[in-house]
Amino acid sequence: MKDESSFISSKAIIHPSVNIGPFCYIGDNVKIGKDCNLISHVYLNGHTTIGEKNIFYPFCSIGSSPQDLKYKGEKSFLIIGNNNIFRENVTVNPGTFGGGLKTLIENNCLFMVGSHVAHDCIIKSNAILANNATLAGHVEINENAIIGGNSAIHQFVKIGKYAMIGGMSGVEKDIIPYGLYIGIRSNLKGINIIGLKRKGLTNTIINKIVEVVKKIFDDKNSIENNIQKINRDYKSIEEINEIISFVLDNNKRGLSKLIND
Repeated sequence: MKDESSFISSKAIIHPSVNIGPFCYIGDNVKIGKDCNLISHVYLNGHTTIGEKNIFYPFCSIGSSPQDLKYKGEKSFLIIGNNNIFRENVTVNPGTFGGGLKTLIENNCLFMVGSHVAHDCIIKSNAILANNATLAGHVEINENAIIGGNSAIHQFVKIGKYAMIGGMSGVEKDIIPYGLYIGIRSNLKGINIIGLKRKGLTNTIINKIVEVVKKIFDDKNSIENNIQKINRDYKSIEEINEIISFVLDNNKRGLSKLIND
């Protein structure tokens, strides 16, 4: 269904099953998959490809030009997967030359009111951005991570899978998978135990993960030396291997560390 008040470019590629409510704008290079729902007043523009069953609430702005002064109008892309929800006033920008010309959102994500995804970000499946959460450019949010309301993530930061960023936080360094972070330019607070329980892990495994993370960030030695000393039995646990791989993967922003008591 397409409301007559909406502007839809004749060049846009839209599946017949898409619902386009009142006062929407769809630009030339937009592609929309089946069963998407544009409730009303939705703006879709740029080289934007949208998968299936996505819902866009009023006053979303998806695919408008990057907020980067280095951007000179080069052809760049925004790719959105399936089953994502974009609530009111969400903004998402495509990529830039400096970030590979692509912003990517995978599947089953929730973007609450006023959240922002800047240029060249990668948002993997099942992530949640709460109200007014803000991502700078080149941020990577991994699977099942939660970014609390009114939080801000610095450019080039990576947030590990199942990590939890508490509301009103400011993050300027990488957060390990399953990490818990609260504060402004602070340190890691511990492990996201609720997230691990939601994943179905036993208390025994969770306790081992907590113990290993403390060992990794023991400031008596370097992180690399601490990892080398970790018992092989611990390394048989998938989540511990994910944390170790994340820590050893060098990144521009550095790593938010756990301060042991």
